[in-house]
Amino acid sequence: MSVKIEKTENNNEVKLNFTVEAKEFEKSMNKVFKQNAKYFSIPGFRKGKAPMNIVEKFYGSEIFYEDAFNDVFANVYEEAIKENNIEVVTRPNVDVKVMEKGKDLEFVVTVGIKPEVKLGKYKGVEIEKVEYKVTEKDIEEELSKMQERNARLVSVTDRAVETGDTTVIDFEGFCNGEAFDGGKAENHELVIGSNTFIPGFEDQVIGMKIDEEKDINVKFPDEYFSKDLAGKDAIFKVKLHEIKVKELPKLDDEFAKDVSEFDTLAELKDDLKNKKEESNNEKAKNEMEESAVNAAVDCSEVEISDGMIEIELDNMVQDMDRRLSYQGIKFEQYLKMIGKTMADFRKESTETATKSIKMRLVLEAVYEDSKLEVSEEEIKNRVAELVATYGRKEEDITSNEELMKQLKNGIQTEKAVKFLVDNAKVVAKKENSKKDKEEKTEKADK
Repeated sequence: MSVKIEKTENNNEVKLNFTVEAKEFEKSMNKVFKQNAKYFSIPGFRKGKAPMNIVEKFYGSEIFYEDAFNDVFANVYEEAIKENNIEVVTRPNVDVKVMEKGKDLEFVVTVGIKPEVKLGKYKGVEIEKVEYKVTEKDIEEELSKMQERNARLVSVTDRAVETGDTTVIDFEGFCNGEAFDGGKAENHELVIGSNTFIPGFEDQVIGMKIDEEKDINVKFPDEYFSKDLAGKDAIFKVKLHEIKVKELPKLDDEFAKDVSEFDTLAELKDDLKNKKEESNNEKAKNEMEESAVNAAVDCSEVEISDGMIEIELDNMVQDMDRRLSYQGIKFEQYLKMIGKTMADFRKESTETATKSIKMRLVLEAVYEDSKLEVSEEEIKNRVAELVATYGRKEEDITSNEELMKQLKNGIQTEKAVKFLVDNAKVVAKKENSKKDKEEKTEKADK
């Protein structure tokens, strides 16, 4: 096999001209025949027993060309990419020139390569100082959340339904006098004011009394996910069984003992404050990192091909599909729910995909230009973290070439980001936004 590499008119693209000897191509054809011989039925032979030359005469020798080519391509393409250190960033575009039994196989592969990044003045970029202070209100909000999580529902029998109540109801929905799928439930808990039902439904439950039955008239939203019901009037026959109210525990030392490892409410508050400070510091750190990276990206230039964007969009779709699957939702269902097509999603995500690619390329360039390095010790420590976090064996991680590459790339990215922040010019935050002014006024009033 021989390969000749040449640049195209596009600086971020190369052509690989392959020539594979006829005997190598024939080997692949023989391999493909052996793998598929059992499927051929030739008159005069038992199924799968006809020799290759007979099968070729009966079906034509071209029957093996495509599979044989794929077999050859899988080997020679990867080998050529590795030997010539080509960083491919798009799918290969293949153009077969000669593919015939007894002749050398000739084909051309055009691929996009990693584009050159023209870095701007990334050292000393200006970023605003970000700080988040912990206030008493923050602690109160955390305690309120803990109260909510530890609240209990208590039945109420001496009044009608009010906003905020949890009701237990039976209901059945009808459109044009006919019950519809998914419109019926018994002993269903509904929090009034949660807006989890069709607009107008919960409002009409307010005022109902225990054991009362009522017809509730609503109209399904025009954008409702079920096209059969979208925009239609409906009647729900509702019966109220129970009214419950949320009873919050009292905030005292006993509460602290029940919900934490602390003996007093004061100790619990101190712990909440410390955790909030850690959270705020991490949030501030992330925002300053984002500002430094964005500044470096904005002052840099890089040409991003459509092929790179398409691959990034594919990755975004796969990631979205994976995350939705954890919720038991298929990506196609999600698109229907939001009234979008796959083409809409990809088009609307193009800007995000482009920004993500540019950010990644700029950070790689910063890492190389700044002559940063990842030590073996750092890699070893990161592997140890993965072992501890996911309970995997060390050899399972270190033997996975792709995983180790991703791991090292992750550390390189972190180092590049840290370099940008460490070398940035940090200035005081400008209080020129409406929100800033409102917060400043609120503090002054206090």
